[in-house]
Amino acid sequence: MKKLIITLFVVTITTCLTYSQNKLQSPAEFLGYEIGEQFTRHADVVNYFNHVASHSNMVSYHTYGKTNERRPLTYAIVSSEENLNNIESIRVNNLKNIGIAEGTANPEIAIVWLSYNVHGNEASSTEAAMQTIYELITKKTAWLQNTVVIIDPCINPDGRDRYVNWYNQTKATPYNTDQIATEHNEPWPGGRPNHYLFDLNRDWAWATQVESRQRIKAYNTWMPHIHVDFHEQGINEPYYFAPAAEPFHEIITPWQRDFQTQIGKNHARYFDAEGWLFFTRERFDLLYPSYGDTYPTFMGAIGMTYEQAGHGRAGLGIQTDEGYVLTLKDRALHHTTTGLSTVEISSKQATKLNTEFKKFFNTSGLKYKSYVLNGEADKINALVKLLETHDIKYGYTNTAKISGFNFKENKQGSINANGALVVSTNQPKGKMVKVLFEPNAKLSDPLTYDITAWSVPHAYGLDAIASTSLIPANGSKKANTINNTANTSGAGYITKWNSIDDAAFMADLLRHNIRVRFSEKDFSNGAENFKKGSLIITKSDNRKTKNYDKTVIDIANAHQRKLYTAPTSFSSKGVDFGSPDVKLINNQRIAVLKGRYTSSLSYGEIWYFFEQQLKFPITSIDTDYFKNIDLTKYDVLIMPNGYYNGYLDKGALDKLKGWVRRGGKVIAIGNAVSAFADKKGFDLKKNKADKKEKDSIGNLTPYDQRERKSVKDFITGSIFKTKVDHSHPMAFGYDDTYFSLKLGSSSYKFLQNGYNIAYIEKPQSVSGFAGADALKNLNNSLVFGESRVGSGSIIYMVDNPLFRSFWENGKLFFVNAIFFTNNNKFRI
Repeated sequence: MKKLIITLFVVTITTCLTYSQNKLQSPAEFLGYEIGEQFTRHADVVNYFNHVASHSNMVSYHTYGKTNERRPLTYAIVSSEENLNNIESIRVNNLKNIGIAEGTANPEIAIVWLSYNVHGNEASSTEAAMQTIYELITKKTAWLQNTVVIIDPCINPDGRDRYVNWYNQTKATPYNTDQIATEHNEPWPGGRPNHYLFDLNRDWAWATQVESRQRIKAYNTWMPHIHVDFHEQGINEPYYFAPAAEPFHEIITPWQRDFQTQIGKNHARYFDAEGWLFFTRERFDLLYPSYGDTYPTFMGAIGMTYEQAGHGRAGLGIQTDEGYVLTLKDRALHHTTTGLSTVEISSKQATKLNTEFKKFFNTSGLKYKSYVLNGEADKINALVKLLETHDIKYGYTNTAKISGFNFKENKQGSINANGALVVSTNQPKGKMVKVLFEPNAKLSDPLTYDITAWSVPHAYGLDAIASTSLIPANGSKKANTINNTANTSGAGYITKWNSIDDAAFMADLLRHNIRVRFSEKDFSNGAENFKKGSLIITKSDNRKTKNYDKTVIDIANAHQRKLYTAPTSFSSKGVDFGSPDVKLINNQRIAVLKGRYTSSLSYGEIWYFFEQQLKFPITSIDTDYFKNIDLTKYDVLIMPNGYYNGYLDKGALDKLKGWVRRGGKVIAIGNAVSAFADKKGFDLKKNKADKKEKDSIGNLTPYDQRERKSVKDFITGSIFKTKVDHSHPMAFGYDDTYFSLKLGSSSYKFLQNGYNIAYIEKPQSVSGFAGADALKNLNNSLVFGESRVGSGSIIYMVDNPLFRSFWENGKLFFVNAIFFTNNNKFRI
């Protein structure tokens, strides 16, 4: 009897365990709390999605990459069991329908991609993602018969966990709804950005960040018909959904506009039934191509942003200015509702979505058929990498001369095109090609949410022609592998200085304690001619370095840099290796300010540049203790864009000036420049607009016209043609023209005693919006300059060359400022 009882007990336990393992749990059952009662750690979100996938035949769950902090990037595919069993055919047929895959197909299944939590502290959407997938597979299965839903529960896991961990450590129990409570005020840098403090919602097109590159690879294997980017906004703004605001980019089709309205009306039906407030058609436009709504739109989808009140301030609950408590439960519920509503209408319109999706990829009506680009091989290769990231086709032409719109001259012209890169619009992604390469995007409204210019030829520093004719091009260009060999009998090695790849090579040499020189003058050695900035690695400087030749050759080959072996240090023309104009490059000790008063985005751009592109060490110093440190151990101090006027008091400025006088170098970027403007001893003064006589009577502009009228003072990310003193070391590697991305209307006079390296005499905006009054104020204005203070320098970079890491052509100015400018004394 006892044996029978034990046997029955074991059978019962086994049966219970089997039942438990096979039971799909709701988020509340799995997590142990209702959605909205707590913020969920990213690892627990992943665990829940794994649970759902293992307990449902309507879900498969995939990892598509990892973040910088090693958190998984994932998405779930949700559909009927029949569709999941046939999912590869569904995916490929969608690509066939638009010409990306070979063959023909007439699919009728809608593909919807829902992206959550791109901004880490807009954290309610990931909570909603868990509820949404559960609702779909338990209550909304009918919609999945003709719809595939892809759910990325968290685009930015590093930022989310930074916010969630801070909040969970900080909040009161029970939570405090007072707006001034600690739990509603994040410390710098906040949870919004990723590990490198980049805004991932501005990185879709440029794909500078590891999250973006891996996500875009996955996205382009699917090419969904609908893409929703879930966000949060200020605590007093209830909910925003489609249709979007003007300006719409001109390639957006009437169908894409109409469907945005259809979706908005469907959402409104649910919100009205619950008495939830919302707004549409305001603020969030569809122009700049690097958003989570615009990038999909320009890839043919219906791309949309949904914005819930809350953001990082809201926490689990906060008192709004309108007198009610906004809770995380509310926020997650609203996002769940719009997510489900999106799937519902997509299911109803699945056939139409496929039909109109196919029409979008007809590019025959585009004005420019080909973009032809010439320039430094490194810059061409960098652009090719971007094209390959987005699966955009390209080739090379043998045509000697091509005419059309000349980007550099901003008018009709021609270039020598033999061997030039050609990117044409007669391909499925031709409309995205137009968006990225067009000389000047049309603006139906100057009031935009972001920059209005980004033209790729200017961003990469390439000569380019936009041709109304289709330029024939072959599909590839054989890359020649560089294999340098040592010449121990020579005087040294010489290499060019034209790109950020050259800078990375130099940085690698310095890290290996190889001494490197650069020339401040043109010269010839043997039969080869070299321009200013050329690197010279001499046997003389490195005679005490073990395995000097092998080290240099190995590093050059690793970076694929072509070395010229100099048989002698006696130049056939110009300066010899021992000339005072051939200077040793310091292995610079670089400090970068971070923390309060600095822009976290600007600091992140600098941090990312040094760690991921230049691969050169820096020391980050927080503003909380910067005033108390001894700067003498550093050669360079970089001040990111920020707001320093409330931080750098007279004592701090005097201390900084003293350090510069003794040989230090300050590089001020963006608004950091203003900290030195109109201050004694810094040779920098603001350009101030003339005071109009009519202003003295007061502003009589009507209330409802103020915003519109104010645009005359704005520059919203416009590209300007600047003159360059390319004899100055900071401009080595450039010619006499540079196209600068100007992010605002700040204007400074030419330096009176210093060096005006890049500047504007008569402003010429070649792309993007610039208001009339802002343009006038740019007359005779500084872009990049150097002011000498004692033995040191302050370098003013009014325009930020590292902005979002996509303005490739500006980065060499930054490197030159660090290593070449005022390099008169070599530190042992």
